[in-house]
Amino acid sequence: MAQKLFSEAKLGNLTLQNHIVMAPMTRNRATADHIPTDIMATYYAQRASVGLIITEGVGPSPNGEGYARIPGIHNAAQIAGWKKVTEAVHAKGGKIFAQIMHTGRVSHSIHLSENAEVVAPSAVAAAGEIYTDTEGMKPFPTPRALTTEEVKQTVQEYVTAAKNAIEAGFDGVEIHGANGYLIDQFISPNTNQRTDEYGGSFENRSRFLLEVAEAAGQAIGLDKVGVRVSPYGVFNDIKPFDDVDQTFTYIAQKLNEIGVVYLHLVDHTSMGAPIVPDTIVNAIREAYKGTLILSGGYDAERAETVLESGLADLVAFGRPLIANPDFVERLQSGSELNQPDFSTFYTPGEKGFIDYPVLEEVNR
Repeated sequence: MAQKLFSEAKLGNLTLQNHIVMAPMTRNRATADHIPTDIMATYYAQRASVGLIITEGVGPSPNGEGYARIPGIHNAAQIAGWKKVTEAVHAKGGKIFAQIMHTGRVSHSIHLSENAEVVAPSAVAAAGEIYTDTEGMKPFPTPRALTTEEVKQTVQEYVTAAKNAIEAGFDGVEIHGANGYLIDQFISPNTNQRTDEYGGSFENRSRFLLEVAEAAGQAIGLDKVGVRVSPYGVFNDIKPFDDVDQTFTYIAQKLNEIGVVYLHLVDHTSMGAPIVPDTIVNAIREAYKGTLILSGGYDAERAETVLESGLADLVAFGRPLIANPDFVERLQSGSELNQPDFSTFYTPGEKGFIDYPVLEEVNR
C-alpha cells in the first residue's frame, strides 16, 4: 500500500495534503474571449483533494492565446474569472498554481484578438493543422519572428501574468517551458534560428526561459514559481536535437541557482514520444536540488517507488484526473477508475468536464 504518496508534502512554504499533483491539461472550457467560466471553478474544486493542482495553460498576453477557448490572465475579466476558481479550490482545502503558457507559433489568428499576432523566435511554421471553432482545421500559419526588444517585452508579459495570478488568488505559477510552446520554441534549434543573444548555443537558446523564471520569481517570490520542461518531447513539431542532454542539464543547474520552488519534468513516452533516458532524469535530479515533480503515465505503485527512491519529490497524474474527480480517494481505497471520454477532452460545456461520477454515486 502506498504510504508516502498519501502523506503530507512540503512545497516551499506550502503544506500539501499529499504527494499527488494534478498535471496541467488543456480543456478549452473558457469563453471565445479567453475568460474563465463558472464550470471551470466547479471542475478544479472537484479535484481539490490532490496535493497540488496545476491549471491548464493560461495565456499571458493576447499574442499567447493561440487555441480556441483557452483561458488568459492579462485583463480584469480574466482575473475575476480566476478568482472564482481559486476561491472554490481553497474552500475545499486545496492548493493551486496557474500554468502560464504562451502558445507562440502553435496558434491561429482566428483565436487571437484584433491587435494580436502569431509570433515565435523565428519565422518557422509548425507542420500540420490547428483546430478552429469557426473554420475547422486550418494549416499552422508562419509566425512573425520577435525582435530582440520584443523578446524582452515578452519576458515582461510572463511577469505581469504571474502578478495577475497572485492577484487572482493562486498559490503560485508554473512557467510552461515544455510541449512545443513559445519557451520550448526558443530552446529547440529547429524552431530557433536566431543570431542574437537568444539563439545559437544551448546557453543562448535557454536564456528566454531563465529570464522568465528569474523575473517572475523576483516579482512574486521564488517560492511561488515552478517550471515545466519536456526533454525529448516532440509535441507541436519539436524535433529531437543533438545537445538535448547538455541543454536540459544546464537548464536544471541554472534553475537551481535561481531558486525556483520546483522543476516539473515531463516524460510523454506513454503518449508516443521518445523515451526520456534515466541518465538525463538522474542528471537533472543531481543538478536541481529543489522539489522535482515527475509526470508521465504513472500509477500509484510506480509513483510510490520513485517517491521512496528520492528520484521524485512529487508525482503528477494527468488523464486519470480528468475522469476521476475523487482520484485520490479511489487510489487510496484501490477502487476502479472511471475511464476518460476522449471525445469530450476539448469540447465546450459540462459534458465530459464536470459530470464524471464519484464513488458514492457509483455505489448507490
